Parts: sequence; structure tokens; C-alpha cells
Amino acid sequence: MSRSRLAPGVEIVPVPGRGLALRTAEGEFLGVRTKDADEDALLAVLSGAAPAPADGELGRVLAAFEEAGYLTEEPPRPEWPAARRRVRLLGDRVLTAPLAAQLAALGAEPHTSDAQPRHLDDLLRDDPAAVVWCLDGPVPDGLWDAADRLPGHGVAWLRCHREGRQAYVEPPAVAPGDVTSAHVRARRLAATPAHRELAAYWAGPRTTGAPSGPTGPAAALIAALLADDLSRWATDAPDTTGLPARRRLRRVDLGTLTVTEHPVLPVPDVAPTPKKNG
Repeated sequence: MSRSRLAPGVEIVPVPGRGLALRTAEGEFLGVRTKDADEDALLAVLSGAAPAPADGELGRVLAAFEEAGYLTEEPPRPEWPAARRRVRLLGDRVLTAPLAAQLAALGAEPHTSDAQPRHLDDLLRDDPAAVVWCLDGPVPDGLWDAADRLPGHGVAWLRCHREGRQAYVEPPAVAPGDVTSAHVRARRLAATPAHRELAAYWAGPRTTGAPSGPTGPAAALIAALLADDLSRWATDAPDTTGLPARRRLRRVDLGTLTVTEHPVLPVPDVAPTPKKNG
């Protein structure tokens, strides 16, 4: 057996008078029956401080752990590929500043701008691998129309915006046929009986009360969600839980920092209305 360690989220704890217990990644506790195996030796192997024996009682326990999926090979941390490092950040600094810091720590090369380009050529300037646009408010009509075409040019497209005390982190679009911002707007309008009110809210004008923008922790959470999406795209890491990232709209409650996921699909192109003869 190769040198192993506990899988992510799996932990071993000594229980006074009862030996060892294993806490699964789901939070369930299981008793560990080691018979004649040395518990200290077992803990040393599981922590990676000692090599795993090929046989004996300790080897049997480790084999059982491995068969149950509680062990994993030491995974090398995937590096951010050079071809995908250049990330262009647009929008409001309250969101792009924490995002830039997180991306830089992960190995990307974020470039922040306050510009609001309306044309595809402006968005493609300097050859970014990805464009992220963050707004501390609703999205004005037409602002993201050009950006929705980025995936067709090989550029990943991610975005977020705020509506009152809720923020929306839209699914990353990385290839033609993925969910665009226009698709999200259409799906949200179709899903609510207040579609006229929602459309009017987006179009403005709006009378607002006290400032309701994201606090530091809320902005950091939104940035973390975007940085994780970008990192997984850049390193081709698989989705492990929940909805697929490219089909997932996330809603962040800025008061409680609660994140909820909602499935969202692309909107098919509508066939043109046939022309009447005569």
C-alpha cells in the first residue's frame, strides 16, 4: 500500500475509555476496532508521518479504511496554468478588490479596471483568459450584452451583481452554449409572477433607503465563490458537490451570509416567425 492520508473532511479522534473514533466527511462518528494494532502507529500513518505497512493488523485496518474511501493519496496542489492566468476584473472595487487578492493568492494574474466597456473588442483587449464583472447594484439593460459573447471567443465569462440585500453569483460561461447573463435574466423573469415589477426594477429608476451594499465579510464571501469557480475552471477540477457550476445560480443573503443554489439552463434560440405569403 502506498503512503496515504485521511481523505478531506475525515478525522480520527481518541475517545477516553473507548479507543479511536472516525468522523466521516458527512459528520457521522464510527468506532475503529484495531484489535492488536498500535493506535499510535495507526495515527502516525494516517497523518503521513510514517509509511504504511504492507501486512499485519495495522495493514488490515488501513486496507479497510482505503476500501471504505477514508484514505486518499496526497494530492499535489494544482498550479494555475500559465495560459489561463490573466484575469480581467471589471466593476465596483468593493467586490473586485477582495477578488483580486484571492486570485493572486491562488496563482492567477488579476488586472482590475473601473471601465464599463460596451464593445467586444474592448473586452478582448490585452488577451484575457477570463473576464469577471462585479456590480454593487442591478445590471443596467444591455451592459453585459457584449460580454455574453466572450465564451465564443475562448474567454471565460463570470459575473455577479447586487439587488438590495441580495447578491447573485451567476454561473461561469466558458464555452458556446453555456448560460449567459441574458439567459439568467430571462429565466428569472419567467420564474416569477412579478415579472413586470422585476423588469421595471432592473430598468430603474429606483428610490433606495439606507446604504445596503455588502459588508467586508459579505464581499469576501462573494469573492471567494467567484475565485473558487475560476480556480476550478483554470485547473479543470471536477465539480464534487451540488449543482454543476455552469448550470448554477447562487443567491447570497447579505444579511445572514446564507448561500442558496438554483439550477439554471440556457434559453434556446427562438425560431423566427414565418413570413406570410401574399
